[in-house]
Amino acid sequence: MKIKVGVVGGTGYTGVELLRLLAMHENVEVVAVTSRGESGNLVSSLFPSLRGFLDIAFCDPESVDLSICDVVFYATPNGIAMQQVPELLAKGVRVIDLAADFRIKDIPTWEKWYGMTHACPDAVAKAVYGLCEINRDEIKDAQLIANPGCYPTSVQLPLIPLLEKGLVSKDNIIADCKSGVSGAGRGAAVSSLMSEVNESFKAYGVSGHRHLPEIEQGLSFAAKQEVQMTFTPHLVPMNRGILSTIYVDLIDTDVNAVQAYLEEFYKDDAFVDVLPIGSLPETRSVKGANICRFSLHQPQGRNKLVIVSVIDNLVKGAAGQAVQNMNIMFGFKETAYINFVPLLP
Repeated sequence: MKIKVGVVGGTGYTGVELLRLLAMHENVEVVAVTSRGESGNLVSSLFPSLRGFLDIAFCDPESVDLSICDVVFYATPNGIAMQQVPELLAKGVRVIDLAADFRIKDIPTWEKWYGMTHACPDAVAKAVYGLCEINRDEIKDAQLIANPGCYPTSVQLPLIPLLEKGLVSKDNIIADCKSGVSGAGRGAAVSSLMSEVNESFKAYGVSGHRHLPEIEQGLSFAAKQEVQMTFTPHLVPMNRGILSTIYVDLIDTDVNAVQAYLEEFYKDDAFVDVLPIGSLPETRSVKGANICRFSLHQPQGRNKLVIVSVIDNLVKGAAGQAVQNMNIMFGFKETAYINFVPLLP
């Protein structure tokens, strides 16, 4: 079985990562990659890494008929997909949105954090949140997938099973997260210049970051009650990767019981690696791979559980998880063409 795939917005870091993965997928024919600014130019002229793997030109989004596709990926800025997706859904096309247009179910909350009026709240209600290991059954039959954000993926995968089981408290959760510069996107910005980020390390979004309500939504659903947390993102001078250090209080248990539970919970999941207690995962251990690795710590044997979680923000945090969603939706092997060994060095 081969499906026809369209990619809207294929000129950013997430877009090129998605195209890299799709170009290797033998069940996929990429029939359209849109870009207003690059229309008519070969994709490989902008991204030489794709030369010989994806021989297709960018097309103008206004002139292409995406209804010929079985699935369309949106690798666009927030606010674009919601303008176009209802028409595609009406024509029976399946959609995977890598931006945030369909992630948050409460529309006023979304509008507050993203600063715009939502164009299709009815579609939000139908969207499935594409955290594959948690929502696999719903993803199978979904027509619209809200692909999770990068920080939310790294935080939710370790925490959701623990909150569902009642092993940790819903109170006093802290996620201290660090991301490489590619998380800021490919657009030209002074704050992303080499001389601005190199030899430096800074926090941002301390008073509020758009990924906070997304994380709280997932954790609240798991806990079956409202969960509030403290989330602080940081920028580190590396190209890719996220490391999240998560602090949570244990409830009548210890690190060994939590370890055993998580190992059992994720035993059949190829893309979640529960490391031995006390391990210190590194971002380089997941570079280029669709893997979330995390480890557990109980410092001084006290009641605080510390979880250290790492992902590649462009793969498991974006494009890789999107292709994983596609594999589930179309009945392909879930690991098909995304089960890569990480890159070293």
